[in-house]
Amino acid sequence: MLPAFAPDEIRIDRSTRDARLKWVMVVDRDLNPGLIANAVGCLAAAVGNAIPTLLGPGAADAVGDFHPGLPWTGCSVLAADRTKLTSIRAKAIGKVGLYVVDMPEPAQTSRVYQDYLDTVAKSAELSYYAISLVGPRNLVDKLVGGLRLLS
Repeated sequence: MLPAFAPDEIRIDRSTRDARLKWVMVVDRDLNPGLIANAVGCLAAAVGNAIPTLLGPGAADAVGDFHPGLPWTGCSVLAADRTKLTSIRAKAIGKVGLYVVDMPEPAQTSRVYQDYLDTVAKSAELSYYAISLVGPRNLVDKLVGGLRLLS
């Protein structure tokens, strides 16, 4: 079951630190900036599609231009080495109430999506470029405690 917010929990008038659920991404700090940007964008698309209640309402500016809704919960992008990233993913998989999206290396090295699917299906052990976690704040904090923001 995917984590979700009840309608009364969607509080766009409060700090993101007050939200029951927390959203973080952890990326391999040794990737080049282009691969990091790609990984973060792809993870965000997957999470936004799976948990649309993370997105707040859009806004119109003073001249009437519309700006689509962004995550009202916020999303911290943290850095780790690949070993730590893989360890966090392993600990996160199977935790009740935690939604995990990952980007294994073949996702960025395959140019044909079917090739990516085939490569993953044949792989007993994958290397990860990034993961995204959405779940209870205390659980997410335990998994990523001590990691710094990506800089």
